[in-house]
Amino acid sequence: MPGDVSHRKLRGGIVGGGQGSFIGAIHRVAAELDGQAEVIAGAMSTDPQRAQASAAAWYLKRSYNSYTEMAEAESQLADGIDFVMVATPNHVHFPVAKTFLEHGIHVICDKPMTFSLAEAKQLVVLVERSKLIFALTHNYTGYPAVRHARHLVRSNAIGEIRKVLVEYLQDWLMEPLEKTGSKQAAWRTDPTRSGIAGSIGDIGTHGENLLQFVTELKITALCADLTTFIEGRLLDDDANLLLRLANGGKGILTCSQIAAGEENGLSIRVYGSKAGLAWYQQEPNTLLFKPHGQPQQILRTGQGYMSNDAKLATRTPAGHPEGFYEAFATIYKLALADMRHIAMGEKPVGGYPTIYDGLRGMQFIVKAVESAQKGAVWVDIDG
Repeated sequence: MPGDVSHRKLRGGIVGGGQGSFIGAIHRVAAELDGQAEVIAGAMSTDPQRAQASAAAWYLKRSYNSYTEMAEAESQLADGIDFVMVATPNHVHFPVAKTFLEHGIHVICDKPMTFSLAEAKQLVVLVERSKLIFALTHNYTGYPAVRHARHLVRSNAIGEIRKVLVEYLQDWLMEPLEKTGSKQAAWRTDPTRSGIAGSIGDIGTHGENLLQFVTELKITALCADLTTFIEGRLLDDDANLLLRLANGGKGILTCSQIAAGEENGLSIRVYGSKAGLAWYQQEPNTLLFKPHGQPQQILRTGQGYMSNDAKLATRTPAGHPEGFYEAFATIYKLALADMRHIAMGEKPVGGYPTIYDGLRGMQFIVKAVESAQKGAVWVDIDG
């Protein structure tokens, strides 16, 4: 990390996320929201003209035509970047992350972490060897209410977890948008760029990560039914899974990108031996707590009774929505803090999705596809 970090903002770069991408701008806002970092460089497209135009629109100090050129140059500059944001289609995640890690630059990467499980395993080795920060933007774990849900589980307010239900429902791929010039639809439905899975990789991994974040229970086995409803589409656009959890509890995970009328309908419900809880992303400030034999409680972010974990992720007074950008920014806030810790010779604190969550997500994808291809049979998840 170039120079002393105690009296300056961390310097960030971005690969991908150029014109036509929605996630690139979200990464930038999230990185800069808490005043801890500034995005100054980018290789924002493989098309040189688009890369330059995208960088100019963001007023970046430096623009590059390739991520390899960027990693080499930035690692040599006195004011070079401290971290890189990977906002590309899945098939580029691994080579980009590998290149920057090898140049001593921290990485914050979109999910799913890699194109294949083999790449994910290689990346774990690289991160462990480098001792650099690798954060994965499973941003839904950044919501204050989600962090309070985990607190309730940790404090045994729920009791022993028996059943978990996770949904992530969208309708944006109800039509074959990949055939109409939609850049976002095209790469997500292309197995050469997305990987072996469609909806299960794109949004199912968010459900998988949210379940394991809140409950702190690993999924040990699954039975998956993956479907492609749109004729001619090469990857799944709907998925339904039964899950077995490490403590003997059971789970149900469903995700779909052809669910008519749904926007980004992510939710989680957890039922234990003492109480239940429910959180719906489209009402992110609210967490429902349901103690057995007592009235349901409506818990709201920004209130004094919320846990310290929730308070640390809360930026506005009660009643002001803590939204998608803020949740995304929580991941950056925690990862950037750890970059400072490392630079000062201190141990990282964590609290955000890491390389191991990314590996777990890739194992989940592979096993879901394997189960479906074998006729929706039970398969174990290693690790």
